[in-house]
Amino acid sequence: MNKYFIGPWLVVIAALLWAVDAPFRKFLTEDLSSATIVFMEHILIAVLVLVFLGKYLKEMKNLAWREWLAVIFIGLGGSALATVFFTQSFHYVSPTVAILLQKLQPIFAILLAALVLKENFSKKFWLWAVVALFGAYLVSFPDLRVSGLNFTGGSLGVLFAVLAAFFWGGSTVFGRYVLKKVSFQAMTAVRFLTALFFLFWIALFNGGLGQVTTASGKDWLFVFIIAVLAGFVSLFIYYKGLQSTKASIATLGELVFVPSAVIVNWIFLDATLEWGQIAGGLILLLAMIKLSRINAFYDSRELENSSAVV
Repeated sequence: MNKYFIGPWLVVIAALLWAVDAPFRKFLTEDLSSATIVFMEHILIAVLVLVFLGKYLKEMKNLAWREWLAVIFIGLGGSALATVFFTQSFHYVSPTVAILLQKLQPIFAILLAALVLKENFSKKFWLWAVVALFGAYLVSFPDLRVSGLNFTGGSLGVLFAVLAAFFWGGSTVFGRYVLKKVSFQAMTAVRFLTALFFLFWIALFNGGLGQVTTASGKDWLFVFIIAVLAGFVSLFIYYKGLQSTKASIATLGELVFVPSAVIVNWIFLDATLEWGQIAGGLILLLAMIKLSRINAFYDSRELENSSAVV
């Protein structure tokens, strides 16, 4: 099967896995700081990276300074700061609000894809991009009205969630840029190891290292679940898919995170789905099928030529 058709679906699978961590992350914020949670997560992921992906790190010698700047953006922004901001937003707004605000990612990513990767957008792309955004919106607001969002003392929480959306959206684009020079295994490895470096210094300066040593066994168990499913495994699948997917299409595939998070809340938090949300999920699924076919029209030469100098 055409890898350019499969690629967007691997991104979708990764987005499904990202949704499993919200209940665990919410529990952890009751006792630990956001930076400490993310630092603990990356300690465990770094072990997995060194065991399973260490041999791919030699590919880093293929990167020029521009690619290294992209790696720094991904490691510092996409893994370290974005995850800290997203987790920190839980202190000010509900996890559902923070999740809904992640629908801003495609806006940031599409703009950067045009500027950095010089990606061209067909009329069919814009049509199904709008359909995908509508589907994700309908999952969030099944009655087509923005209601029930209580931002009590939450302006800072909204800012944190939006910053997370910016860094994650940008990381999609810069990840696609770096994948021109290295394998998806190497990209997965360098992202987490770079993030761990920055997170160590963040934890050092805010006193998070002490919290790491006093974390309970249950805390570490929940962090382990997040690290494996929503971290290592999901990013491994994600970069495999992104290798053959235009960044502008990948970022729309990531919208599946929203309905899947709603389903997780339904199962674990007894938040039932409305018919409008089910319809929105089906609309988003249809849009992704169409966008996958659009992506499949781009052969490897077109994708390789879509990158530009940062």
